[in-house]
Amino acid sequence: MNYYLEITLLPNYEINLFSLWSKTFQQIHLGLVEMQDKHKQVPIGVSFPEYKMGEKFGILGSKLRVFAPDEATLKAFDTGKWLARLNDYVHYTTIRPVPSAINSYAIYQREQPKTGRERLARRYAKRHNLDYETALNGRVELSAKAEEGGRCEKVMMSYSEMPNKAIATPFIRLKSLSSDHTFCLWIKKREIETNVNGTFTTYGLSSAASVPEF
Repeated sequence: MNYYLEITLLPNYEINLFSLWSKTFQQIHLGLVEMQDKHKQVPIGVSFPEYKMGEKFGILGSKLRVFAPDEATLKAFDTGKWLARLNDYVHYTTIRPVPSAINSYAIYQREQPKTGRERLARRYAKRHNLDYETALNGRVELSAKAEEGGRCEKVMMSYSEMPNKAIATPFIRLKSLSSDHTFCLWIKKREIETNVNGTFTTYGLSSAASVPEF
């Protein structure tokens, strides 16, 4: 990755940072979808330079970097086009060469926790040929831990009534382009010592390809 631009989110009384991440990243995703190849991969990756993980939760910060192997690719992406509706809430730089002094490299990948009630409901809907709302709110037989003794018992309840297990990984709430349902895109960071070239998903994430940290 040799070129990048940086996007800064500017929350105010009209819109908080969490909502602004949703709106901004949704637009970035739309732009990357238009650049995908037949394998649904793109040559553009993203990083979150203010990303931090604590014991109980992580944060993305307020900055997003968009990387490409060459300047022409970033120009073709046309950041201004996709962020035009958010001009009052975001600032983005011109395209710049990546600094020669790189601190390290990182892989930003999608994490898909298996315990989220929304995800479990989607899987149930798919298995039983139901719409999402019916699967989420309909009562089914689920395992629940009894208060005394810690034993698991079968109870009739809906997925929407399940307590959500706390997940420390930071996320962005997005809307699916195919189903129009909202979902959480959990983003996991993994630091590595050397650069790994490769392609990225239409979220700018990868389980193998890295982006520079500086």
